[in-house]
Amino acid sequence: MKPESSAPAATHSSDGPHFRFHRPHLHLASAFGQDWFALKAEAFARFFGTPAFLVGQTAIVVVWIALNVAGVVSFDAYPFILLNLAFSLQAAYAAPLILLAQTRQADRDKAHADADALHREDLARANEERQALAAQQTAMLVDLLQQNTRLTSVTKDLAERVESLTAELHARLMKGPGPASS
Repeated sequence: MKPESSAPAATHSSDGPHFRFHRPHLHLASAFGQDWFALKAEAFARFFGTPAFLVGQTAIVVVWIALNVAGVVSFDAYPFILLNLAFSLQAAYAAPLILLAQTRQADRDKAHADADALHREDLARANEERQALAAQQTAMLVDLLQQNTRLTSVTKDLAERVESLTAELHARLMKGPGPASS
């Protein structure tokens, strides 16, 4: 059985910018570490809550009791002290493994929630920067449009003045030369 915790480590090792907040928490990828024993221990702890485990354990207990009550074997006669010892041993190992897995999973969930919150904050900050830049560029465009309007007005006034001077000059030239001075 492959542990579920190895998948997030592979997912978060991506170099995508949206995973940069998860990188500091990659050491939490496995509840018991990354060595062979750690991976098997976490897989075993996760297996305790599966239907396959419950059905398998129930079948073993039913066969155990049936064989001993029917007299096929007699290594654990009623009150099934060896079976109780086996359950006690199982509980002694299962409880700490399950609690440790739950605690470490909660740590991983909190770390990922914190990383996701940082990512959302970074997105909000980037969005605010884009909005501020858009507002700044809009203000610059409005200013340039006003400058263009003023320049167009000045150009119109100058063109009218040149036209008026040209008409005046043309009128003087058409009159001919004025009286000659002696």
